[in-house]
Amino acid sequence: MNEIGEAGSNDSDVEVRSLRLEFSSASMQFDPHEQRQFVLEEVHARPFRPIVTPARILHFAFLTAPEEAQADRAAFTALCNKFGTPGPGPIAHHYGVKLDHGILRWEQHTEFTSYSWRISVGHSSKEGGAVTEFAEIMGRIPQPGRHLASIEVLVATPEEAPDLEAIFLQESLCAMSAENGQAVIATDFRAAANGFVKIRVIDRGLPPMRIGALVQRLLELETYRVLALLGLPEAYRLAPSVRRIEEQLVELTRQMTEVTTLEANQQLLDRLAKLAADLEAGAAESLYRFGATRAYQSIVQGRLTAIGFEPIEEHQTFSAFLNRRMAPALRTCASIEERQINLSRKLARATQLLRAKVDVGMEAQNREILSTLSERAHMQLRLQQTVEGLSIAAISYYVIGLLGHAVGAAPHLGVSIDAHLVMALAIPIVLGAVAILVRCRLRRHQPAETVARGGAHN
Repeated sequence: MNEIGEAGSNDSDVEVRSLRLEFSSASMQFDPHEQRQFVLEEVHARPFRPIVTPARILHFAFLTAPEEAQADRAAFTALCNKFGTPGPGPIAHHYGVKLDHGILRWEQHTEFTSYSWRISVGHSSKEGGAVTEFAEIMGRIPQPGRHLASIEVLVATPEEAPDLEAIFLQESLCAMSAENGQAVIATDFRAAANGFVKIRVIDRGLPPMRIGALVQRLLELETYRVLALLGLPEAYRLAPSVRRIEEQLVELTRQMTEVTTLEANQQLLDRLAKLAADLEAGAAESLYRFGATRAYQSIVQGRLTAIGFEPIEEHQTFSAFLNRRMAPALRTCASIEERQINLSRKLARATQLLRAKVDVGMEAQNREILSTLSERAHMQLRLQQTVEGLSIAAISYYVIGLLGHAVGAAPHLGVSIDAHLVMALAIPIVLGAVAILVRCRLRRHQPAETVARGGAHN
């Protein structure tokens, strides 16, 4: 039984290997989706880079419009070519190049571009190192767009760790541990005199890859925090306009119950349409910014969760500080957006009600006009009938008169005819013939509705 079982197992293995080879060769003939390669590579788009302690990282972020992003790609490619590297491809979103004092990493995102310098150990082991020197090197690259963030991360050992209370403001200092106590992170989220937001990482034995992942998440946390707050100035800009529209909507709604004339209702409808247009213009301008604010806030929360901060006694936590400082700003953005949505609904309902009121008024006005037109048509028909009767009488009179003259000349021709008798007998015949001719001729030149109305009236 064992021998049979083993033999069967061997045969099965041979068959499976054969099927795998056939499937492998057949898969080369598949027609791939046009985005397959992009989707597969997206999860590897921004890999973590190992960082050896001590290290200094300088990070810059710039808001870039599509045209600015294209120009920046060309400028960075030219810089890479100077250092003997080809630079990023036409669709690449990240690239690294080794320069004199470290490694420069370039990344393009949806609306911003970032440059990160990972400086060699000789330039990074001391607090207050040569930040200005690398800022000047950064100045060699044309500014991609409006400057958004400058971040300095210093990774040091416990022996070289700076006095946190000496370099950070006490009221804003946030300090927490991470990676099961193997790292201590501190910052005050304030821009120093040189323009950089300082973040200090004390390495207590983390592997280089774990340090690289931690530093990248810290850079993303600070960058996306700033991006999320870009919605606040937009909310402040729109707040007076939203308030004005709210007040005017209340006034217009009150007037809707007071005015009665069609002209006044049409004027109110025009004012409502203008308010709706103003509101939609502001909502369209802020749609992307408020949506981006929500997305960036979600990323910030995701980075806080991924880092896994653990509180340190007597120090604020990152989450508590950011929630306390950012939550009111984000609620302001959400409040303005919600007010815009509610106003749009109320304006739509008010416009619908007023439009119905205007339609009813116009229908009443149309009925009055139709009634007036009907009366005029009736008068015109009566006048036409009068003219028709007079025309028949006049024409018949002249025709009978002509007939009388013709019959009166008969005795001169030797024919004895009583002219008066002939004229009397001809009167009904002439009247009937003239009436038929006149009516046929007149009705041939008037609209069908008038003919029908006349027929019904008759």
